Amino acid sequence: MIAPQLPLALRYTPDQRFDRFIAAPEGALEQLRLLSASLQADWLYLTGLPGTGKTHLCISVCAAAEQAGMRALYVPLATARGRVRDALDALERHDVVALDGLDAIAGDADDELALFDFHNRARAASQNVVYTANLAPDALPITLPDLRSRLSQCTRITLHSLDDEGRRSLLRDRAQRRGLIVEEAAFDWMLTHCERDPATLTALLDRLDRESLAAQRRITVPFVRRIVEAAG
Repeated sequence: MIAPQLPLALRYTPDQRFDRFIAAPEGALEQLRLLSASLQADWLYLTGLPGTGKTHLCISVCAAAEQAGMRALYVPLATARGRVRDALDALERHDVVALDGLDAIAGDADDELALFDFHNRARAASQNVVYTANLAPDALPITLPDLRSRLSQCTRITLHSLDDEGRRSLLRDRAQRRGLIVEEAAFDWMLTHCERDPATLTALLDRLDRESLAAQRRITVPFVRRIVEAAG
């Protein structure tokens, strides 16, 4: 069985909200907001490479749904592999369900059948569902044709990796929301010398936030270099 629901404040970090998503495809946020607020919305299938923000949007959907008074739950499927039926059987009371990472269960016959059964029950119960995967339904190694067909009927949103300007916008936005003073050259250094996927960059910014507060220092290139080198 899945763990009991935790309070919203503990489950959904403030950075993972619709208004903090950078460079969404045209119309995507409107579709996701509708799914989080209306029981008449299209089901959605988010696809894109790792680091394109699929988890961010899943959590945004659940947070928005709960703020609207709906019951929502985010499920990372990688943690439920091999016991998907138990996890999904507990979701019937929820209005909105975000199932993140179909890739993790593709190819497991029992998990695929459990997901197929859930999909049909959720449709009949007028629940709203958002799926995510690195690949489109026809490219996933799914062995159950009927499941592939159901997933293909969802409205698809393709997410793209941020370019350097998008990454810079992400860092600026996170820094501003934390009240951090960061030299522009420090952003340049991070994008040149560090891993550039959004999760790594935001984790670095979190560490710089803590370290700069402890040292009472502005975030400059020498400061960032020292922190990165110390982390080794």
